[in-house]
Amino acid sequence: MTAALNRWFKIEEAGSTPRREIIGGLTTFLTMAYVIFVIPGMLSDPAIGMPKGALITATILSAIYGTLVVAVYGRVPFAMAPGMGLGAYFAYSLCIGSGVAWPVALGAVFLSGCLFLILGILGIRRMIAAGIPESLKLATGAGIGLFILFIGMKNLGVIVGHPATLVAIGSWNTTVALGVAGIVICAVLESLKVTGGLLIGIAATTVLGVFFGQVAPPAGVVSPPPGIGELFGKLDIRGALVPALVGPIFALMFVDMFDSIGTMIACGKGNGILDRDPQLHKLDRALKVDASATVLGAVLGVPTVTTYVECAAGITAGARTGLASIVTSACFAAALLFSPLIATVPGFATAPVLVITGVYMFRNVLHLDFERLDELIPAVLTLILMPLTFTISVGIAAGFLSWTVLKILTGRIRQVKPSMWFCTVLAALALMEMMLPGGIPFFAR
Repeated sequence: MTAALNRWFKIEEAGSTPRREIIGGLTTFLTMAYVIFVIPGMLSDPAIGMPKGALITATILSAIYGTLVVAVYGRVPFAMAPGMGLGAYFAYSLCIGSGVAWPVALGAVFLSGCLFLILGILGIRRMIAAGIPESLKLATGAGIGLFILFIGMKNLGVIVGHPATLVAIGSWNTTVALGVAGIVICAVLESLKVTGGLLIGIAATTVLGVFFGQVAPPAGVVSPPPGIGELFGKLDIRGALVPALVGPIFALMFVDMFDSIGTMIACGKGNGILDRDPQLHKLDRALKVDASATVLGAVLGVPTVTTYVECAAGITAGARTGLASIVTSACFAAALLFSPLIATVPGFATAPVLVITGVYMFRNVLHLDFERLDELIPAVLTLILMPLTFTISVGIAAGFLSWTVLKILTGRIRQVKPSMWFCTVLAALALMEMMLPGGIPFFAR
């Protein structure tokens, strides 16, 4: 068995051992297992109406598929699951903010995954990614960070609506106190670089909730996983094929592209995972898996599946090949049996994870060029409009459009690559659809 694994994954050639791969895979799981609690918690919001039990199973199944296939086909130690930022966009912008029914929103996710996959097969994906300015890529990540941080504060009740100032600080109560305690616990553990700090924070906050009578004790510990019949195949692809969802579909695709490419390169460079692959065949295979996982995830009933940066923790622990990801996927499979415990976790225990994750993503602003206003202004518009409009696609569209307009007006039109012209036209159409009464006049309804 060891010899067969070594031949397939080339463990020795990668400078690793089966033991290191197992430790790396376990580490990756522990650092990203919080997704099992957070995604179902967001999507089961009463305003959306998706069943929490089915969401737990669907979230885990999508993670198993993406992580297992990228292990066997891509042979890299990456891990995939429904994305936090895109999950928040799905729940709070599309479904709650824009009133899109969740089956239609799943249809939009499906179409974005198909588009991502087709662009990769045709070789266009790399050209588009190369044409998007680095400042907008960085701002998109930072803006999503602000967006989900804002959502975390809103879910805790720390931030509430106000008719005069739009937002205000909320009233102090037990659940707010427990949520703030959760933020402190997660922040301390993450600052100390404790493996699985966010997962420990969720567990600790839930236990505090039980102690203070805010959470009912679980009915059991182990049981067969809930069925996904209420979600499986319920996506409405035809309903998503409307002008109003063109912007969101491309936003889902672009964010997944930026996020996945950036994460894979950041985690795979400098450690031999991608360095010995100058043609980036491994990266290309991993991106195809990422896109296919999004398509399958939409069928299962979850938002965009993407590559998690937490796999860097597993790589630091020694993971170098796909064997580590097989271990990670096996851990996700084992988690299917603990659905009673997962279903017990309340919203105030998962909201702190949104806050801390948002802080992590906001760190992208560190790499912006603050001396170049023609780059900085579109970047700031991108990152600030996402939380202020409660819509990621508005931020992306405003950033693309303003960047191109500034390049034209400042005599730097040659910096606008063909793919960026294409993105700018899409951005203009998306903003017109969202801002004009009745949408774009020349689009048939």
